[in-house]
Amino acid sequence: MADELEMPMEAFDPERVNLTTADPRDIICFLSEGGIEYDGRLGIRIAALFVILVTSTICTVFPVIARRSPRLKVPTVIYLFARYFGAGVIVATAFIHLLAPAYDAIGPATCVGMTGGWATYAWPPAFALVSVMVIFLVDVVAERYAEVKFGSDMPAGAIAAGERTEAAVAGEATSSRVTSMAGFAYKPKDMRSGSKEAAAEEGYSDGDSVYDRREFYSQFSAFLILEFGVIFHSIIIGLALGVAGEEFNTLFPVLVFHQSFEGLGIGARMSALPFKPHSKLPYLLCAAYGLSTPIAIAIGLGLRNTYNPGSYTANVVAGILDSLSAGILMYTGLVELLARDFLFDPKRTRDGGRLAFMLACTILGAGLMALLGKWA
Repeated sequence: MADELEMPMEAFDPERVNLTTADPRDIICFLSEGGIEYDGRLGIRIAALFVILVTSTICTVFPVIARRSPRLKVPTVIYLFARYFGAGVIVATAFIHLLAPAYDAIGPATCVGMTGGWATYAWPPAFALVSVMVIFLVDVVAERYAEVKFGSDMPAGAIAAGERTEAAVAGEATSSRVTSMAGFAYKPKDMRSGSKEAAAEEGYSDGDSVYDRREFYSQFSAFLILEFGVIFHSIIIGLALGVAGEEFNTLFPVLVFHQSFEGLGIGARMSALPFKPHSKLPYLLCAAYGLSTPIAIAIGLGLRNTYNPGSYTANVVAGILDSLSAGILMYTGLVELLARDFLFDPKRTRDGGRLAFMLACTILGAGLMALLGKWA
């Protein structure tokens, strides 16, 4: 018996386990280690690569094209659905598709979480917290940079120009039409165009004032952080699909919806940014997301005979990246998407029916994405 207690982990015999004396860590590590799961079917895996490439890219590009190509006459209700459904998807991804898998990889009840320093603390929320605080600091620095570069408020000259334009069009005496709510200044409505007025209500701007540029830099930096976190996650699940065994049959269709929903969220958020009319940058960013999972699938296929997703090292890497990505999406989803659009936006719609529709789309997106977490 004494000899059995002193056996090193590599000598653990799963066929002769005494539950009263065995180290629980040895049992957990044995059950989670597994092995190479790849079981062939290379053709369908290559097909999956292209299916996910096409579907995720189309869903990402659709909101951008709908916003930047008025000739398509995409109904406003469809655009609003895509935008706010996507916001809910991003929030659910943070909690269900990132933080939960992080616990499965390096949480207290895992092989990693019961080993050495990993056993002294609950690391998934710690890494997520670090990520949240880093993104918060980056957000503050970016906002401060925009204030220093472009000024903390819209310049008086821009205000006067806006007043003169509105007065000239309306044929009325010049009057102040710029309102400040909760510290946010915004431009007067352009009475020459109903579409611009509607766009202003939705929080968009196609102007080139100092204030517009400041808003763009602030929103664009937040978006880059969001896409960075989503791409991290996409790479991990792409690798998993490339080397999956029997679960490939379930994982593949689920990931098609998963990546499509996430792409819708990314594209809808990107479409709200006031890019220059002929800028190619939105399409490049769409392509970056669309390519991330297919490239990871290809890498997984290249490593299919050597990569063990259940290994200690693979779990450590996946757990850390999932935790960090969870923090990024928590912050951007809750602060930059929900709080910015529903709580702190002075141009948020005052139409009760439209607001209810936006909230319903957000909740639906979060609910469906959370449901997908049952399978992937």
